Amino acid sequence: MEDFELEFEVRDYECDFQGIVNNSVYLNYLEHARHKYLLERGINFTSLHTEGIDLVVSRTEIDYKYSLTSGDRFIVRVKTKREGHLRMVFEQEAIKVPEGKTVVKAKVIGVGLSNGRPMKIEDIPGFRALLG
Repeated sequence: MEDFELEFEVRDYECDFQGIVNNSVYLNYLEHARHKYLLERGINFTSLHTEGIDLVVSRTEIDYKYSLTSGDRFIVRVKTKREGHLRMVFEQEAIKVPEGKTVVKAKVIGVGLSNGRPMKIEDIPGFRALLG
């Protein structure tokens, strides 16, 4: 499993009337970190789409541990592993800095579709290197 980290800062408009980050916003943080992770490894969603390959999320499990508020800084970590022939698992967590408090833990399962049909992870351009 390869590690990746991306730092964020909570923006005012991401908070709800309770003054904490809305639970749905965490999905955006996790997605952005996954996209940056893949881009740094040469995997580009737009390029893949023009080749008829789409990367999609098929399942997300998320545990909310600690609430963030406006101005809080945190990092999102990404680790990947394969699950069977078709699924790539992104194990992610958000950690508040500098305190080191776990904010969320998530397991996101992604699959590749070639012209709408499932494809083996190792057949997606660039993914073979992620698998080791």
